Amino acid sequence: MTPQSDEDEVWRQIVASFNDTAERDSADQPWPDSENVPAEPARRVVKPPEEFAASDDDLEADGTGGSDESEEPDRREDEEEGEGHYVPPPPPPLPKLDLPTKLAWAALFGGPAYLLVAAMAGWHMEGWALFTAVAAFIGGFVALVVRMGDGPPGDSGWDDGARL
Repeated sequence: MTPQSDEDEVWRQIVASFNDTAERDSADQPWPDSENVPAEPARRVVKPPEEFAASDDDLEADGTGGSDESEEPDRREDEEEGEGHYVPPPPPPLPKLDLPTKLAWAALFGGPAYLLVAAMAGWHMEGWALFTAVAAFIGGFVALVVRMGDGPPGDSGWDDGARL
């Protein structure tokens, strides 16, 4: 028998058994206990200490009135919804831009914006206006790239290694 005929026989067996059911159903396979999860997650109830809990009589004597039972379920639902959500800190303020950087950004977006508005409005554009808009876009881009700089900051000292 040649190696090619062996491979053909194996291939025929694979194709013939493609639609056959598995010998052992997946429901019969053992499931590790570490993978079992409880049907409902356990809820943690935190009760305030008795010394801080005020009774309805104390609240009525203070004039604040007793607690309304209809408000408690709403508050609990809000607390449950808010659990586990990450609230990021507010972002730092944007750096102040100097005049050349502001002009470069204005040119970068202003040139194409002018061309877009003029084209949509159907204005007749002179050759010098088209050249100025394209030159403003290219000049703004080049100015921002040149001002970006790719070297280390001047105050990094002798070691330019990792920073935390």
